[in-house]
Amino acid sequence: MKKVRAVVLRTAGTNCDEETVYALKVAGAQTKSMHINQILKKDNPFLNYQILVIPGGFSYGDDISAGKILANELKYKLYSSLKEFVGKGNLVLGICNGFQVLVKSGLLPGIEVMEKEQLVTLSGNDSGRFEDRWVYLKTGKLTFQNLWTKGMKEIIYLPIAHAEGKFICKNKLLLDKLKKNEQVIFQYVDKEGNLSGYPDNPNGSVFNIAAICNKKGNVMGMMPHPERYINKYHHPQWTRKKLPEEGDGIFLFKNAVDFAGANLV
Repeated sequence: MKKVRAVVLRTAGTNCDEETVYALKVAGAQTKSMHINQILKKDNPFLNYQILVIPGGFSYGDDISAGKILANELKYKLYSSLKEFVGKGNLVLGICNGFQVLVKSGLLPGIEVMEKEQLVTLSGNDSGRFEDRWVYLKTGKLTFQNLWTKGMKEIIYLPIAHAEGKFICKNKLLLDKLKKNEQVIFQYVDKEGNLSGYPDNPNGSVFNIAAICNKKGNVMGMMPHPERYINKYHHPQWTRKKLPEEGDGIFLFKNAVDFAGANLV
């Protein structure tokens, strides 16, 4: 039986790649971490993979803007390969800095396979500082969430760690389109699941958006870190609370692997 193969893309400044590799392996994928320079040397670098993950960190130090340099490498050096990969229905996940890369490369919001211009961004937090803590997210009951969040609780708990996580659309028309297309996957909420302001919404994102997918549903970007809550021992209060063995984050990776596995030829 064929096994799902996943690749985790890393570069200078990436610092969540090992945790992401671990999460994918726990979820059942045969996983490899590859540096962008290795990928650029290959003619068709994603040919044998079904899942591509761009993890969190500070790619190239975020020296120009968060994720911009890596985004340009994807956009101008890997455009054809990525367009073919996504077009075939393979999965792409960007986490934190990876989310920033996806929106700046044109892979998200993905009304088209790859947008020619940047339509959304992740800008500086309204607080003006780096936000590093845990937040509640509402998964909702949207169509595409069967792919990424099947079996998840309606409200989950995940850590964040970012300075530029405020999701902004180019205009209200685009935001309305994301809502209509059911592309909003996670929203920041309070403990009871209500949309709320700071600190529940840690960055001031419009419509409390924490994650979106493309129109087709196979590309997703999110600011919170699912790879940091794979088992109960990752939870900040695991010694105080009676928690299930599996953390909220592992279900996202399992769903990705299950979806990719069901579509293996």
